[in-house]
Amino acid sequence: MTVHAHPDDEASKGAGTIARYRAEGVHSALVCCTGGEEGDVLNPAMDTPEVRADLAAVRRRELADATAVIGYDEVVMLGYRDSGMPGSEANSHPDCFAMAPLDEAVGRLVGHIRRVRPQVLVIYGDEQSGYPHPDHLRVHEVGLVAYDAAGDPDAFPDAGEPWSVAKLYYTVFSVARFRLLHQTFLDLGLESPFDDQWRARWEGVPDEPVTTRIDIAEVADVRRRALLAHATQVDPQSKFWFGLPPEVMDAIHPFDDYRLARSAPGVPWPADGEVEDDLFAGVRPA
Repeated sequence: MTVHAHPDDEASKGAGTIARYRAEGVHSALVCCTGGEEGDVLNPAMDTPEVRADLAAVRRRELADATAVIGYDEVVMLGYRDSGMPGSEANSHPDCFAMAPLDEAVGRLVGHIRRVRPQVLVIYGDEQSGYPHPDHLRVHEVGLVAYDAAGDPDAFPDAGEPWSVAKLYYTVFSVARFRLLHQTFLDLGLESPFDDQWRARWEGVPDEPVTTRIDIAEVADVRRRALLAHATQVDPQSKFWFGLPPEVMDAIHPFDDYRLARSAPGVPWPADGEVEDDLFAGVRPA
């Protein structure tokens, strides 16, 4: 089970991982916490009054298309409104994710965890200084509490039978990958979309430890196709996403990186310096 903040986050973070596991027959579920109502329409071809007037419904359809590309078996909406960018008026909307009472949001997520009974839960990490979106911060806060509460028989007794998730992972923002992308643009004599402001943002983000690295080389095109399904949010002419030839882009750091944050008793952790190649390491039958 993965927990994401908005429609399109599931495409940009870990899409290859889900596609790879789907090919192995692993059941996967997405919990999308908000409807993405505050998203900007970044594709000029989609920037019409009709789209803007019904953006939540449009983004819901885009989410369905993207998750079909990725291979999710189930998509669940947690039911909150997009909180908007930091400092925006949307932060204080009474229905937004950032304003939701913690127990309420945790209880909703616990209910889905107990129903789906995943072995692995993936949320966002505790290092989000590079992009401190209120909803992304909230995914971490709610997800961390829900991981513990799901297995506690005294917590949320009306949310189903307790279920202890074997492993909790954080997605890792790969600064190294973006540096490689920038350098590849330069090496090919192309204008890099990663300007001084972008590179300054990288300098302020510490390199997170990676405990688990999933090889997605065989499904590297899935992220691109899933992103394109989010037609309002992703401009197909964007150099940021599509400025390099697909075969070049796919070969640059063809991995999804994660950090193991919690595990159930008896589930082994990787040894110091070891990098797992499987989110289910120590969980799969011998």
